[in-house]
Amino acid sequence: MYKLFGKLILDVIVSLCALIVILPILLVISIILIIYTGCSPFFLQNRVGRNGKLFQVIKFKTMTDDRGFDGNLLPDDQRVFPLGTFLRRCSLDELPQLFNVIKGDMSLIGPRPWISGQLNALPQRYCTKRHQVRPGLSGLAQIYGRNGISFCNRLCYDMIYIGNLSFGMDIKIMFLTILRLFDRKGIQQCKDAFLDTRGNALLQNDLSQDSYFPGMLKDAE
Repeated sequence: MYKLFGKLILDVIVSLCALIVILPILLVISIILIIYTGCSPFFLQNRVGRNGKLFQVIKFKTMTDDRGFDGNLLPDDQRVFPLGTFLRRCSLDELPQLFNVIKGDMSLIGPRPWISGQLNALPQRYCTKRHQVRPGLSGLAQIYGRNGISFCNRLCYDMIYIGNLSFGMDIKIMFLTILRLFDRKGIQQCKDAFLDTRGNALLQNDLSQDSYFPGMLKDAE
């Protein structure tokens, strides 16, 4: 019953309450970002959701859109700005995803939504199972490693979550996520965070761009 209806109800109620409480914070951050970047304060990116359906995830912008003379975006370290670094460090850039939860694209707790290029590099049967639930703001992989572990390990945590999904587990992950916000472990990418089981790169450094590398692992067992 919880998987079918209770989880969605919990998502909507908690998200609405959270938005009411943090709305002033969202407005202040949005205004500062508009003043600093001169454009929309939000960063939109296609991610893979439930049943493999694509949706646009909403985040606060943490880098400018500055481009070089060739028209390409400048390297990340040249586009990042202090407020953006702060938002990432405190995970405040994820707050707009509460709107994704209310829309039904995401859940409060579940596997983090990946871009299609990441999923193409991992065993398809596990990715298919991963899409049985809505992606979440946080999950087991986020409280036990966050960005400091490889995508293969994150996939393992996602499988454990899906196999044991329950109200009790969701509440526990919510609580542990709050605790995790007060430390900085796993915020920075570890050296092999973007490697598949064969050591092939899954992404370029610029996370705003969907990337695909020839020879990535597909449908491996």
